Amino acid sequence: MSKLFVRTLREDPADAEVPSHRWLVRAGYIRRVAPGIYSWLPLGLAVLHKVEAIVREEMNAIGAQEVLFPALLPREPYEQSNRWTEYGDNLFRLVDRKGADMLLGPTHEEMFTLMVKDVTKSYKDLPLYLYQIQTKYRDEARPRAGLLRGREFTMKDSYSFDVDQAGLDASYQAHRAAYIKVFDRLGFEYVIVDAHSGPMGGSASEEFLAVASNGEDTFVRSPGGFAANVEAVQRPLSPEQDASGVPAAVVHDTPDSGTIDTLVAQANTLFPRDDRPWEAGDTLKNVLFKLTYPDGRTEALAIGLPGDREVDTKRLEAAVSPAEVTTFNEEDFARYPGLVKGYIGPRALGYGPLPEGAEPPADAVHYLVDPAVVPGTRWLTGADEPGRHVADLVCGRDFTPDGHLDVAELREGDEAPDGSGPLHLARGIEMGHIFQLGTKYAKALGLRVLDANGKLQVVTMGSYGIGVSRAVAVVAEATCDDKGLCWPRELAPYDVMVLATGKGDEIAQAAEQIASELSARGVAVLLDDRKASPGVKFADAEVLGMPTAVVVGRRLADGFVEIRDRKSGTAREVSVAQAADEVLAEIGPAV
Repeated sequence: MSKLFVRTLREDPADAEVPSHRWLVRAGYIRRVAPGIYSWLPLGLAVLHKVEAIVREEMNAIGAQEVLFPALLPREPYEQSNRWTEYGDNLFRLVDRKGADMLLGPTHEEMFTLMVKDVTKSYKDLPLYLYQIQTKYRDEARPRAGLLRGREFTMKDSYSFDVDQAGLDASYQAHRAAYIKVFDRLGFEYVIVDAHSGPMGGSASEEFLAVASNGEDTFVRSPGGFAANVEAVQRPLSPEQDASGVPAAVVHDTPDSGTIDTLVAQANTLFPRDDRPWEAGDTLKNVLFKLTYPDGRTEALAIGLPGDREVDTKRLEAAVSPAEVTTFNEEDFARYPGLVKGYIGPRALGYGPLPEGAEPPADAVHYLVDPAVVPGTRWLTGADEPGRHVADLVCGRDFTPDGHLDVAELREGDEAPDGSGPLHLARGIEMGHIFQLGTKYAKALGLRVLDANGKLQVVTMGSYGIGVSRAVAVVAEATCDDKGLCWPRELAPYDVMVLATGKGDEIAQAAEQIASELSARGVAVLLDDRKASPGVKFADAEVLGMPTAVVVGRRLADGFVEIRDRKSGTAREVSVAQAADEVLAEIGPAV
């Protein structure tokens, strides 16, 4: 410890939002350079390398081969796949001295595709699995939580190349099994959920989420086995209803109806239903958004949904990606004079079916509705007039939306889309994501091989990512306590920390002897030989989080030392002569 490049801190960093961020900085594992950018100190780098080793072992076990691409890349391949535009502001762009556009790689589908195109010509060379562990760059709008959402991070990305869908299915399952082994070894609780492919494209897509109450992702699961990120949940359309007995739609004055609750109360007083009272779920709320696409094009979008629900902006953003989503402001409303703020109804929205290739009118608002809004359903909604609402407006009879979009918030107890029971909502941190990309990138970049019949066949691809640096934070998050870090043995920088806690040469010599004996027997040992008080050494040992500590102190005169377990907090005395054997027995086969 007297020579280790580390300094523990007694105070939390000002920008620390989550425990992992707080303790990794306080323990001297990482240091902030800029928002979302961190340096790795020796202890942190040791943990990072251990995560990398686990990932490498499991990837190599399925026959994957490691390569390494540069982080600095030319524009042209990303132009061919259209991701130079689609990535938008998330891409770090720069221009070299000759005026050529370059980027810092956010992910490397294009580069892997081109590499395989250069080398592989026949179906006999497939299947092929390639991977790298490399630094990635994304210009996050809101970097936060230390290593959990940074602008520079270490990621393992791998790609499978097959001649057909059957091959891709097998490659996907091989990677999925490898990921299960990786995350089982890392030791945190995780779930595998259906996921949204987003800008990556492709069909089948699953996420491995570390269960964490402060995670950025919300997922749902049911007793019957349904599990999905909320962004990927697609509820089926409600059954159509018979509206033959619903009276004609009537517009009513509804003064002072600024909320759904006040509107429902007025409706039940002024124009009650003939079958039951109006409820919040009977109102049709129309929420306006502006979509801005990477090429600068904008579009107005209205979402119609029952008034007892809100639009989940993360679900909406995932559904319309790569467009950016903002809510309508006064300037936006000014461009659409037909929309009466607070009283927008479906009659002022939508542009109906368009002839193939036709553009919608410039002043039209695309109108998509919740799966609950189907033909025959009866609604109380805005009448497109100030202070007025229309009752008994029937979908399919009185208005027709442009289509459906399921982006309403999901609630605890909602029925699973597959009918497998009520949904339970939880939070998680995305640790891995696997995709069946299909032929998107191979087509864009011309990756084809000769098949068994001598014909050129477009290669089908899979993409598989693991957040390596994020794993360090996730494990820290899952294992730390109110005293500091608490590493599982497979990831700890050192197996054992030996503390010399007392004055006198005898204590220092005994501590050094035990450390030397353990080291000679293959144990990674950190010896705290500093001239510091026992209190400081004990506090630092808990902050640093090594699994086992050997305390050499006041009981040495009686022939005993103490072995402490960081996770359980238990301690026991053993004889000095048996200390090394006792530690080895505790460590077990991990060493």
